[in-house]
Amino acid sequence: MKLTDIQSPSQLKTLSEQELKALAEDIREEIIRTVSVNGGHLASNLGAVELTIALHRVFDCPQDQLVFDVGHQCYPHKLLTGRSRDFSTLRKLDGVCGFPRREESEYDAFNTGHASTAISAALGMARARDMRGEKHRIVAVVGDGALTGGMCYEALNDAGSLNTPFMVVLNDNGMSISRNVGALSKQLTRLRISRGWLGVKKNVAEALRRIPGVGERLHDAFQKIKNGIRNAFIRDKFFTALGFQYFGPIDGHDIAGMEKVFRSLMNVDHPVVVHVVTKKGCGFGQAEEKPEKYHGVAPFYIETGRSRKESGPSMGELGGKYVAELAEKHPEICVVTAAMTESTGFGEFHRRYPSRLFDVGIAEEHAVTLAAGMAAGGMRPFVAIYETFLQRAFDQITVDVCLQNLPVCFLMDRAGIGGEDGATHHGLLGVSMLRAIPNMTVFAPRCEQEFKAMIDWALRHGGPCAIRYPRSLPKLDAAENDFRPGRWEDMRKGKDAALLASSAILEECLEAAKLLSKDGIEARVINASTIKPLDEKCLLHLAKKQMPLFTVEEHFLSGGFGSAVAEFCAANRLPAPAAMIGLPDEFVPHGSRKLLLQRYGLDGESIAKRVKGALKA
Repeated sequence: MKLTDIQSPSQLKTLSEQELKALAEDIREEIIRTVSVNGGHLASNLGAVELTIALHRVFDCPQDQLVFDVGHQCYPHKLLTGRSRDFSTLRKLDGVCGFPRREESEYDAFNTGHASTAISAALGMARARDMRGEKHRIVAVVGDGALTGGMCYEALNDAGSLNTPFMVVLNDNGMSISRNVGALSKQLTRLRISRGWLGVKKNVAEALRRIPGVGERLHDAFQKIKNGIRNAFIRDKFFTALGFQYFGPIDGHDIAGMEKVFRSLMNVDHPVVVHVVTKKGCGFGQAEEKPEKYHGVAPFYIETGRSRKESGPSMGELGGKYVAELAEKHPEICVVTAAMTESTGFGEFHRRYPSRLFDVGIAEEHAVTLAAGMAAGGMRPFVAIYETFLQRAFDQITVDVCLQNLPVCFLMDRAGIGGEDGATHHGLLGVSMLRAIPNMTVFAPRCEQEFKAMIDWALRHGGPCAIRYPRSLPKLDAAENDFRPGRWEDMRKGKDAALLASSAILEECLEAAKLLSKDGIEARVINASTIKPLDEKCLLHLAKKQMPLFTVEEHFLSGGFGSAVAEFCAANRLPAPAAMIGLPDEFVPHGSRKLLLQRYGLDGESIAKRVKGALKA
């Protein structure tokens, strides 16, 4: 059976062992081929192929529900649930999403994109099932990396008290099984999952309890002996202490072995953890050798692994290199990251100053409060993080950093439209989230020189600061050297209208000004790189000249930069902006930034039309 013939996972149940192996290879080939063209998450998906096949062979989806943590391992699931013929559209606008998406398929039980959420979501679904008197099964599929996030432990602690069927599959692609423990674990796991063993345990326990006088003590002693034997060979004390029964580790590339385990546990009436060990990048040599490099990739050539799009250093890399240079003269500088040291561009800093960079794992809340504590202790921490992930730590930013006015600088990478990763990864809430907090300063550079000047200022500043920037910025002329908060920069002169914007969207504003000029409208373009504080003198000057204002932002309009300008105008009885151009009150899908700008009216041509129409009104 060809991969494209599979429209439902129920078709997997009739396949032979050889057919399943061939199917696994077909899935890997399709993932490699598609990701090499479209980009995406490669290594983790390649490692989850057999695991996904085994899950779908045992459970009856969509009646039974699989909840994938993060979603970095959902490509095999998508290929087996009727989306193989459309898989070439992966991550393209209006195509298959790179993460689980309920709107896309009934087989996607819960939308994910940020880590450590699956156990909480699956637990909620299990409780809803029980309250509704239903009998289907809920399985949370969690990567070992997600267990660095505190939310996992909150959910595990809660789920352990659940007296109902609930399965967590721990897909461990970061740890290895030593030979001695692995062999013994496999034998013990086979024994423990057998119907006979499970029945013996239950019968012996019940029989001991019925013995008059000493039954409860004998039962407790039996449990201790059983657990002692088990824990001598299997490190499951952590899960057991939380109320889960632990099984594993088992080979995550042995379909038959996993099926046997899953089937034996389908009818248990309590929470279980099945520990599955997989190889990240399995089946693609380059990804097996360098799984971190091939975790999330841009389009590449399969033969060599070389990127199809040669590009210069990212803004994060430029920032990381500059902070490393400053650290030579400033021993108080340190860096905090949340499982993304290389992705945020701080790999070089870590290599130069390993004792001054702290990667806390997928624990953004902890990262922020850790940095606050460092600042309170006399250090100058930089928190390097994607804007979308910083959303998870809003309370910590507010109470632990800003309330105490501590000098923590947030370097917010991937601000604006994040492209093909979609709604969970766009950085479209940073301004509205941060400008509302007292003591916070918010910047958005338009070039490397301005970025460095902002970092210099943040290092001197005695309070919190956030610098928002996309992965890369357009090639514009270098900014002035004397950057100061609350002072904007003229990018283009004009007398008929003023376009206020910052960062990458300035390129589209400059293009709009050129198009307007052809129609006899001379638009002034202003780099409003300090979002909080605003350049109040500039706004008062523009009002005095009676120049119509147009704010443009790659951000949700609600609470964004345009809102800040409108609030200032209202407070000072100035004319309101003629138009606030930005993203509407809806989540932005996945797709290339260029196409999304066009769709939402943020490309140069659309901006020009909007300005021209407003001036004529």
